[in-house]
Amino acid sequence: MAIIIKEIVVDVSFGQTRAAVLEDNELVEIYMEDQEDQSIVGNIYKGLVDNVLPGMGAAFIDIGTGKNAFLYVKDVLPELLNYNGELSIDSENIRSYRIEDYLKIGQEVLIQIVKDPIGNKGARATTHITLPGRFAVLMPTADYIGVSRRIEDEAERERLKDMAAQVKPPNMGIIVRTAGEGCSLSDLKSDMEFLNTLWTNVLGKSEKTSAPKLIHKDMSLFFRIVRDMFTKEIDKLTINNKEYYEKALEIISMTSPVLKSRINYFDKFYEIFDYYKIEEKIEKIISKKVWLKSGGYIVIDQTEALTVVDVNTGKYVGSKDLPDTVLKTNIEAAKEIARQLRLRDIGGIIIIDFIDMNNDEHESLVLEVLRNALKKDKNRSNVLGMTHLGLVEMTRKKVVQPKTNIMQSICPYCSGTGRVLSKQTIFKKIEFEINKALFNKNNRKIEIFVHPDLGYEFINTYSDEIRSLSEKYNKDINIIPDETIPKDEFRIYN
Repeated sequence: MAIIIKEIVVDVSFGQTRAAVLEDNELVEIYMEDQEDQSIVGNIYKGLVDNVLPGMGAAFIDIGTGKNAFLYVKDVLPELLNYNGELSIDSENIRSYRIEDYLKIGQEVLIQIVKDPIGNKGARATTHITLPGRFAVLMPTADYIGVSRRIEDEAERERLKDMAAQVKPPNMGIIVRTAGEGCSLSDLKSDMEFLNTLWTNVLGKSEKTSAPKLIHKDMSLFFRIVRDMFTKEIDKLTINNKEYYEKALEIISMTSPVLKSRINYFDKFYEIFDYYKIEEKIEKIISKKVWLKSGGYIVIDQTEALTVVDVNTGKYVGSKDLPDTVLKTNIEAAKEIARQLRLRDIGGIIIIDFIDMNNDEHESLVLEVLRNALKKDKNRSNVLGMTHLGLVEMTRKKVVQPKTNIMQSICPYCSGTGRVLSKQTIFKKIEFEINKALFNKNNRKIEIFVHPDLGYEFINTYSDEIRSLSEKYNKDINIIPDETIPKDEFRIYN
């Protein structure tokens, strides 16, 4: 089996953190977080039951954010969790449990967010609290021991289970994470002591406050990357911010010192994502059409209810016969579809229209390739198979909104029928052009013309950064509002 080189590249600048995951220099995951618009997944709230819906087996919970969270009855029943932390009853039997027997309007309830608000839908919540550490996850409301499915060696799994049993707090649950593979008893013990103290603090704060109130805020994107993703499977972690680089060293020195040498500080006079050719790949995320190396292509159409992927041979004409051409195109498309779902963070129901195959063996082979490619994805997916119409049905766990929703906003000029680049994407482009212009020694002035709505916000938000760059490079940097320029464009003169 070929060895895949895995890297994480982190860009911290202009109020936004971005992290790219590369496998053999191919972009497979991208994470973005603005200081003003952070994910609330993992946050713990003391919520107030605003409404109970017996017909839906759910309740709306006021968490103080302006949009209620949604809580299903199955997420209020910790006693139904099995050894693996999953519900031990099927969807049919869950209907016998009534939400109104557990929650009443006006009742206070401690919940954790498991899915961000997406579109018009509020956040998804649960009472099954989980507190992640470096090597393990503490489950204060369930009593069991589990080990990450990604740890496949049975002897190691048993070793970790034995150690977990020794450090598990009474009447609580523990799951050893992928990063826990090879860890020592003292590593797990330190994790559990910290998480147990954190839970005690959460309970203490909850008792002293009234709902709705944020009780515990999960870490920002950068620290979640270091905590959750930077494992021994990652060959290199590169960061372009000195302060965050030193923080990463400090954290890893205490938790996984063997990985310390894999952390690198990027100090070159380039934009880090441009240097790694990530920027150009990110821009392709918003494209509906994705070309395959063979000359075929896939088209991705996202709606609120589901995502449809269409496969076409395009320029590929094959070299043998039509069935062979179709098979090769579909196999290549299956691998690319799995990568695009992961890269774009597409979740929910997904329908794939592969090119028609009049061969059962070929259909089975394509489905097998798709399932194997999806194994690289940490988000759970389920390929249901081929329908009688020749369409592949599958689902993928939806946690955050798709990347296209983050990178684009509804166009104000067409009543939502089209999409334009989001302000943060424009700001990132402006930042990139400013940094390029700073290295032009033949000018002393940089002028950026943008729409007034963006211009005033850019000035208000990044005035300190602009002033610092001006002083550092002894150049005048002026942001000039201009109503003649569309909101998704700007012009720079230097």
